[in-house]
Amino acid sequence: MASDFISVIEPGDTRGREGGASRVLPILPVRDTVLFPHAVLPLTVGRESSIQLIQSLGEEKSIVVVAQRDARVDAPQPQDLHAYGTLATVHKVVKMPNQSLFVFTEGTERVRLGEFSKIEPFMVAAVETVPEVPAAKDASLEALQRNVVTQFQQIVSASPTLSDELQTIAMNIDDPGRLVDFIAASLPFLATGDKQELLETPDVGARLDRINKHLAKELEVQQLRNKIQSEVQDQVQQSQRDYYLREQLKAIQKELGEMDEGQKDIEELREKIEAAGMPEETKKEALKELNRLSRMSPMAADYSLTRNYIEWLAVLPWAKSSGSAVDIVKAKEILDEDHYDLKKVKDRILDYLSVRRLKADMKGPILCFVGPPGVGKTSLGRSIARALSREFRRISLGGMHDEAELRGHRRTYIGALPGQIIQNLRRAGANDPVFMLDEVDKLGRDFRGDPASALLEILDPEQNNTFRDNYLDQPFDLSKVLFICTANMLDTVPEPLRDRMEIIELQGYTEEEKKHIAFRYLIPRQIKENGIQADNIEFPEESVPHIVRHYTREAGVRKLEQQIGTICRKQARRIAEGNTEKLVVTKEIIQEFLGGMKVRVDTEIAERTKRSGVAVGLAWTPAGGDVLFIEANRMKGKGGFTMTGQIGEVMQESMQAALTWVRSNAKSLGLDEDVMKDTDIHIHVPSGAIPKDGPSAGVTMATALVSLLTDRPVRPLTAMTGEITLSGNVLPVGGIKEKFLAAKRAGVNDIILPAENKLNVEEDLMADQIDNVTIHYATRIDDVLAVALPRTVAEEHRDEEVRDEVLQKTA
Repeated sequence: MASDFISVIEPGDTRGREGGASRVLPILPVRDTVLFPHAVLPLTVGRESSIQLIQSLGEEKSIVVVAQRDARVDAPQPQDLHAYGTLATVHKVVKMPNQSLFVFTEGTERVRLGEFSKIEPFMVAAVETVPEVPAAKDASLEALQRNVVTQFQQIVSASPTLSDELQTIAMNIDDPGRLVDFIAASLPFLATGDKQELLETPDVGARLDRINKHLAKELEVQQLRNKIQSEVQDQVQQSQRDYYLREQLKAIQKELGEMDEGQKDIEELREKIEAAGMPEETKKEALKELNRLSRMSPMAADYSLTRNYIEWLAVLPWAKSSGSAVDIVKAKEILDEDHYDLKKVKDRILDYLSVRRLKADMKGPILCFVGPPGVGKTSLGRSIARALSREFRRISLGGMHDEAELRGHRRTYIGALPGQIIQNLRRAGANDPVFMLDEVDKLGRDFRGDPASALLEILDPEQNNTFRDNYLDQPFDLSKVLFICTANMLDTVPEPLRDRMEIIELQGYTEEEKKHIAFRYLIPRQIKENGIQADNIEFPEESVPHIVRHYTREAGVRKLEQQIGTICRKQARRIAEGNTEKLVVTKEIIQEFLGGMKVRVDTEIAERTKRSGVAVGLAWTPAGGDVLFIEANRMKGKGGFTMTGQIGEVMQESMQAALTWVRSNAKSLGLDEDVMKDTDIHIHVPSGAIPKDGPSAGVTMATALVSLLTDRPVRPLTAMTGEITLSGNVLPVGGIKEKFLAAKRAGVNDIILPAENKLNVEEDLMADQIDNVTIHYATRIDDVLAVALPRTVAEEHRDEEVRDEVLQKTA
C-alpha cells in the first residue's frame, strides 16, 4: 500500500526524461495508488512477488509502477492491471521488521504496457513511452491554467491536512502538463479511478480541463462543509448564549422577588394538584414529579414528558362526581320517552336508582345488553345517562386488538398516553359517568395482548376501585362508574368476562311494536333529518305494517328506519322540484319508491307446505329469530339416508334421531315396518349457503319424515321447535321469544313448543304479542304430530281451503 506522503521533483529537474524506444522492464502492481511523472512516492512492498522484484534489480533500478483495477486481488495477473503506468526509478529500499520493504520511487514518464514476457516470480513486460500532446499556447489555455492554480490554492488554504508550501510550488510550475500531474498527485480526495484517467490522458489541454472540473467540485464541497460547520457552531453559540441569559434572568428575578414563566407554570400545576382531591399516595408522587420538573431545564428532553404526566394526574376527576339527587319518577319518564317497551331493562335501571338513593356510595352495576342489531342497545345507554343526569361516554371495542388501548402505554414509550378508560374519564370531568362499552363480543386478540382479559379488572366491582393505568401507574377508583356493555351474541365473550356482567336480553320487536316505534320515533326523526315538514307527508296506519312485512326482515328497526328515510328523501326531492303537494304514503307509493316487495312472508309458508314432506321449524340467529324449512323426499333405493344444506354435526345427529324414532314407531304410524327397505330418503335444509346447527329442529325433522312417508302435507301456517330424543320426548330449547316473533312475522297461526318452555312464554311474551297465535305445548312427538298433520280426509280438505285462501288473498 502507498503512504500518504508525496514528494515532488522541483521544476526544472529533468531526471528520468531520457525517453527511448520500447523496453522490457519489471512491472510492480500497486493497490489504490497512481504514481505520476516527476513525483516521488514511498511504497510499502509486502507481496512475495513484489519483494523478489525489488531484490532482483541491478544498477539500472528502473521499474514500471501500475495500479490494479481491483485492489482486492492479492495475486494480480496481466488482465488485472491498467494498460497505462509510470516508469519509475527506485532511489532507496528500507527493510522493515515485518519482512516487508519500504521503497522510495520517482516517476519519470508515462508508459503503455505491451506484451508480458514473464509472469513468475514477478511480471515483466514490454513498455512504450507515451509522448505528451502539447496544448496550443493561447489566452484560453493561460486562463484555464491560472484558474486551476487559483482553485488549488483555495483548496489548500481551506484544508487543514494540506501543506501551504504546495501553493508556492504550484505557482512556480509553468509547464501545464507538469502542473496537472503535480496537483493530481497532491490531492488526497481524488479517487484512484480519476487519477488513473488523468494518467492515461496524454493531451495536456484535456488533462488541464479535467483537473479543473475536479477542483471546482471539491471547492464546492468544501464551501458546503464550511457552511454546515458554521451553522452548527452558530447554533451551539446561540444555545450557550440563551443559557447564560436565562441564568442571569433567574438571578435578576430572584433579586426582585419575581417569578419567571416556568415557575408560574410550576405553581399553577401545584395548585391543580392540591385542588384535585387525589389520594395521599398519588398526591405524594405528583408533588415528587413536580419538584423534579422544577429543577429541570425547559430544554431537557424529559421536560415535556414529565410535564404531560403531571398534567394528566392533576386534571383527572379524582373526587369530582355529578352529585345530583336521584329522581325515580323523572328517570322513568325519560326512559319511557326515549324507548318503547323494554320493560325488563327499565325495571333494572329503576331498581339500581332506588338502591342508589338509599345508599349513595354503592358500587355501580356491570350491565350487558344482548340482542340483535337495531333493537336500541346503544341508544338505551345514552338514555340511561340522561335519566341519571350523568355524563355519557361510548367506547367502541369492535376489532380492538391491543390491551394498551384500554390500559394505556408505559411512560417509557415515545408518544405514550393513558388508555381509553382514563381518557374518557378526563373528557367526562366526573368519576361517575355512564360508560358504554360497545360490541364487547367483537374484541380481537393477537400478539399485542388480549383486551378481553384487561376488561376482567375493569368490569369487576371488587377490583376496579384500584384500577391502574399503565401510563399513570397510580390506582384510580372506577367503582362509581356505571359500565354498560352491548353484544349481539355471547358465544364469543370469554366465560370469566361473562360471569362479571349482569346479562339483560333485548329481544326483537313484534310488528305491532315496530308500528308504535315508527310513529312515535322513526317517522318524526326522519322527517326532521330530511328537511321536510310534518304537513308535507302522511303515513297512514296501514302503510308502516306493509313496509315492515314486505320490505324488512329483521328483529330490530334499523332497516325500517332506512326505508322510511328513503320515502322521506323522495318527498324532499319532489318538494325541491316544485311539487309541494302533501304526499300520502299508500301501498302504491311504497312500491314506486321502494320497488317491488322484497319479502313475501304471508304466502311463503302456505306455498311451500303444499306438498308432503315439508315442515316449518324455528331458528335463533344473532340477528333475531327466523323460520326454517325442512324438506324431505324419497326415491327407490336400498335404505340410504342423505342430509344436505350445510348443517352441523348436532343437526345431523338430530336428523338421525328423528329417522330412528320414525322407523321404530312405523307400525303405530300406520307404516310398513320395512318402510326403508327399498327406499332412499334425502333431507335438505334450504338456504344452503348459510351454516346451520343445533338440536332445536328435531321435532320439525320428525314431522317432515312422517309427512313424507304417510303422504300427508303439514297443516298450513304451522311452525314448531323442540329437541327430540330417541324415545320420542320433546325437550326444551332456547331463544323462545325470538323464534315466536319470527313465526308471527311470517304469518304463522299455530306454534308448537316444548311444554317445559311454557315459563319462558309467560315471562318473555306479553298478552298482546300472543294475540291471533295459538300455542300448543308438547311433551312427546305424538303431541306434535297430532297438531301438525291432518288426521282425516276432511281435515286435509279444510287445510287445502285455508292454504288457497291465503294464496288468493295476497295474489
